[in-house]
Amino acid sequence: MPDFLYIHIPFCVRKCIYCDFFSLPYDESLVKAYTKALCRELVLKRELSGKLKAIYIGGGTPSLLPGECFVQLFECLRDHFNLSPSAEITIEANPGTLNESTIGTILSLGVNRISIGIQSFDDHDLKTLGRIHAAAEALKSVELIRRAGITNFSMDLIYGIPGQTINSWRNTISKTIECSPTHVSTYELTPEENTPLFGLIKSGGIEMLDEESTLEMYHHAIDSLTKCGYEHYEVSNFAVAGSGCIHNLNYWDRGEYIGAGAGAHSFVGKIRSVNKKDISGYIYDLDRGIIPEAECAPVCSSDALKEFIFLGLRKTSGVDILRAGASGRDLLNASRDMIDRGHLEIIDGYLKFTRKGVVISNTIIVRLFETLGL
Repeated sequence: MPDFLYIHIPFCVRKCIYCDFFSLPYDESLVKAYTKALCRELVLKRELSGKLKAIYIGGGTPSLLPGECFVQLFECLRDHFNLSPSAEITIEANPGTLNESTIGTILSLGVNRISIGIQSFDDHDLKTLGRIHAAAEALKSVELIRRAGITNFSMDLIYGIPGQTINSWRNTISKTIECSPTHVSTYELTPEENTPLFGLIKSGGIEMLDEESTLEMYHHAIDSLTKCGYEHYEVSNFAVAGSGCIHNLNYWDRGEYIGAGAGAHSFVGKIRSVNKKDISGYIYDLDRGIIPEAECAPVCSSDALKEFIFLGLRKTSGVDILRAGASGRDLLNASRDMIDRGHLEIIDGYLKFTRKGVVISNTIIVRLFETLGL
């Protein structure tokens, strides 16, 4: 039974130009109705759950929730789920929406990890991304977190932003290190279809950063963070010893998880499902005691192998060849050319990217799938 729970809060002050996650503008009456429906879904799914090792509340901007909604949500969790005493309970937050009252409320309810969307400490970069906060607000939010006694927090950063300079990125990394988070995520800006960013690029209204500069930023993040004691444990993620995100590690290990909320995904019993993204339809179904699934399908053996390779290679520890079972030999044979080229390596029975290979990871994974006939 799944020991991991994801809860989606799809509300934002304003949607960023690069974001393709399901979200919509904040409306307090809708938020309250949504919270009630969310609790109904959790009750319906309680029998699927084992003893929870992690709860991750993402979005959207969960830190926008009113205190009463947080209380309602956590009362539901306590009443209907079995939580491990050491469970990792994470909530995502954004500068400009985080204050002492919100921090006090979530701490009193048992949240023990915050993931804050800093993205950059450069105001020009933040404006380009469409963020609602300035660099000074980001620093203030981190100070609020630290003053509240929260030591386990993560900071999200973005590089490859149009107009971003290597100096502004170096400054962002430097300020991040000064904040002493236990975890840092560095994501390359990727234009996703159906986002304003994608449309701007297609129309010529904005130009993405060149590949050479983007790679230089990625390498700088790796060098700077590892030099300061952070373990580069996943392609985009760094953590001090023992502080890797338990919830996300479960994703990369192909572990099962329950998803609750509009647009949330679940993986239970070899079946992947996704909830409706239509808020009205989501609430309507739950008012009638129906789980609001939009799609539900079993994972076939070839797709399971693809997931095993793709997700496993995201971790810097790599893919355990033995866990691939009968497909392990095929995977090794498919990897030979890329090993010879210095893009992949095998250490202690694990297939992993080299530093040369990690920067073209998507290309290598596509080649592996093609060679394997997947």
